Amino acid sequence: MTRMADKPTVEVSVDIEAPPAVVWDLITDINISSRFQDEFVEGEWMDPEPGPGARFLGRNRMGDRTWETTNHVIAYEPGQRFGWAVDDPDVPGATWTFILDPIDEGTRLTYHRVVGPGPSGLTAAIAKYPEREEEFIERRSAVHREHMTAVIEGVKGLAES
Repeated sequence: MTRMADKPTVEVSVDIEAPPAVVWDLITDINISSRFQDEFVEGEWMDPEPGPGARFLGRNRMGDRTWETTNHVIAYEPGQRFGWAVDDPDVPGATWTFILDPIDEGTRLTYHRVVGPGPSGLTAAIAKYPEREEEFIERRSAVHREHMTAVIEGVKGLAES
C-alpha cells in the first residue's frame, strides 16, 4: 500500500540517439512539457537567469480546474540533471527531475517525480477522503506516468530529428 508518507515516486526513461548536450538544451526549456501533454500549460521564468535557486511560474490545467505554482530550481548540472521543487523548496508539494546519462548510443533520459512531503492538490483530496488515499495516489501517479512518458518520447523525437 502506497501512502503519502512514502513520498510516492514515478520514474520513466528512454534512450535517445543524441548527445547529452542536445538533450540538455531541450529539457531546460521549461515549456517543453506543454508540447507533449495537456496538464502543464506553460512556464515563465521569474528570475533573469535559469540556474540553481531560480524560480519559474507554472500554469496548469486539468479539465475546468486551473492553478499556478512557483517552482524553484533545485538541480542544475549542465548535461546531467535539471530539477525543480513545487512551491516550497524546503517542503515541496512535489519534485520533478530530468536526469541525463551518457550511453554508447547517446543519452538515457530519465524523468523522475516525487510527491510530497508538502501540500498539494493530492494531499487536499486525501485529507477530505482519507480512506481513499491509496486510490488517489495510484490514479495521480498513473496520469503523471502517462504525461512523463509522452514528454520524454517527445524529447527523443526532437533530439533525434
